[in-house]
Amino acid sequence: MSAFSSTIGIIGAGAWGTALAQTQAAAGRDVLLWAREPEVVTAINQKHENTVFLPGVPLHAAIRATGDLNEAAEHDVILLVTPAQHIRSTLERIRDVLKQGASIVICAKGIELGSGKILSAIAEEAAPGVPVAVLTGPTFASEIARGLPCAVTIAARTVDQARGLCSKLASRTMRPYASDDLIGVQIGSAVKNVIAIASGMVAGKGLGESARAALMTRGLTEMARLSEAMGGHRETLMGMCGVGDLMLTASSQQSRNFSLGFQLGQGRTLEEILAERRAVTEGVHTAKAVMVMAKSKGVDMPVSAATNDCLEGRSSIEAAMASMMDRPLKTENL
Repeated sequence: MSAFSSTIGIIGAGAWGTALAQTQAAAGRDVLLWAREPEVVTAINQKHENTVFLPGVPLHAAIRATGDLNEAAEHDVILLVTPAQHIRSTLERIRDVLKQGASIVICAKGIELGSGKILSAIAEEAAPGVPVAVLTGPTFASEIARGLPCAVTIAARTVDQARGLCSKLASRTMRPYASDDLIGVQIGSAVKNVIAIASGMVAGKGLGESARAALMTRGLTEMARLSEAMGGHRETLMGMCGVGDLMLTASSQQSRNFSLGFQLGQGRTLEEILAERRAVTEGVHTAKAVMVMAKSKGVDMPVSAATNDCLEGRSSIEAAMASMMDRPLKTENL
């Protein structure tokens, strides 16, 4: 894969941000990775390893890390990999130093809690006039950082904008597909985290693979239903950001959301689980935000609602499952 002239600034040196830096550096691009933690900056620059968030994975020698947020923002393409709830504040900090013609690519998954808005809408408010895109799909950071192949979706306002970014970010190990459905792509990537928690609960509770398959299928229906209500396209959810991401995130202990649900199913409390984690489990926040969005649009989302009730302590897993099984019978559709 030939290198492109664009420089890449990556804001957020968690596991996923580091994995993205790895793919871009391996493709021969100029990459600067911003980390909030000084120890992460030091480890990457001196040991070529993110010992905090991605230990044991050797990093490309060309990856440079910085603790200066503005320095990372002065690039042609900015990959924004901070947690979803920090997207607004991060963009407000860097918007005045962005290069003319720079593109913002949001690589986080979620919905803002306070406003119930998708992340591209937050970015357009926080940095008006700056082209905004979203990169998402079925990826585990540890695999991508080790050079294993993956495919993702890059969505922008127009297909041409998305294709341009695909050309700038594609590598031998990361194949991007272009989309102009910003809404559907983000709804899928956000809601699947909630469904992944529910899937983990079912697995941890020992309710069987049949129940888990049914839950994931109905969860996909909810994702498509909300996407359409928000102005997205149902068919988008049949791609990487929907079926693909759901299959991965809702089926593996590598997923922070699935593993959290699994531990809840085994009887641990949410507070106990989160106290042990340094990385954000985005689905916990997204569950509440999704219900705000669903209520505003009049969308019925029983799986997501039951998951949120369990997370907020209003229902047990057994009661939530019984409630869903007792719902009125209906025809099946996506």
